[in-house]
Amino acid sequence: MSAQTSPTASRQIVWPSVITVLSAAILIGAEVFGAAFAGGWALSILLGLGDTGTHILQAVLFGLGVLVMIGFIRAAQRVEPFVKRA
Repeated sequence: MSAQTSPTASRQIVWPSVITVLSAAILIGAEVFGAAFAGGWALSILLGLGDTGTHILQAVLFGLGVLVMIGFIRAAQRVEPFVKRA
C-alpha cells in the first residue's frame, strides 16, 4: 500500500502571498483596463470609427485585458504559492 496524502490533507493558506498577488493584480488591472479604454477611444478616433465602433474596439481590448490578468494571476501563483501543504 502506498502512503499517498489525501486531497484534503492539511493545507494552510499563505496570506502574505495572497495579499501580495491581489494587491499587484488590482494595480496592474487598473492600468490594463484603463489602457484598454483609452486605447480603444484613441484608436477609434484615429481610424474614424463611430460610437458603435468605439464601443466594440474597447470591448475587444477589454477582453484582451482579461486574458492578460488571467495570465498574470496564474504566473503569480507559481511564484507566490497561495497554499502551503503541511
